[in-house]
Amino acid sequence: MVNFFKKNKFCNLILRFCYNFLPFIMFFSYGILLVFMLFSDAKIFARVLLAPFTVFALVTVFRKIFNRQRPYQKFKIESVFGKDKDGESMPSRHTSSAFIIAMAFMYVSIPLGIAYMIISVLITISRVLSGVHFISDVIAGMAISLLYGYFSFFII
Repeated sequence: MVNFFKKNKFCNLILRFCYNFLPFIMFFSYGILLVFMLFSDAKIFARVLLAPFTVFALVTVFRKIFNRQRPYQKFKIESVFGKDKDGESMPSRHTSSAFIIAMAFMYVSIPLGIAYMIISVLITISRVLSGVHFISDVIAGMAISLLYGYFSFFII
């Protein structure tokens, strides 16, 4: 899989877009959402700020505890984009961050939330295809964020 994306320039370009650019768009637009909510509704601002922060902190702690090897370490290969960080693969922080931010957008606007869920799925797929996470890493990150987001934004 890694060799396919290293040899096929067009597919590599699409993967790079999903791997690098979509997270940038996600996090940049999240900042805009925070500013907008700060000036329009303090209660929503607090939820939209605290839920992603909490998930990010939880996932960071879980990664330290599990310290799972990354696919390129386990199989002694090079990742598509040359990432070389050791361990801390489980759960995927990019995936969990993307999904909790998508849940925050969903709380504010259903259509925006759906769009950001699609972006989150693309980010998730890119993490696996680039060789930096196992499928179980991204599923764990997604599950943590969807469960926490559902309770934070729609139950409590």
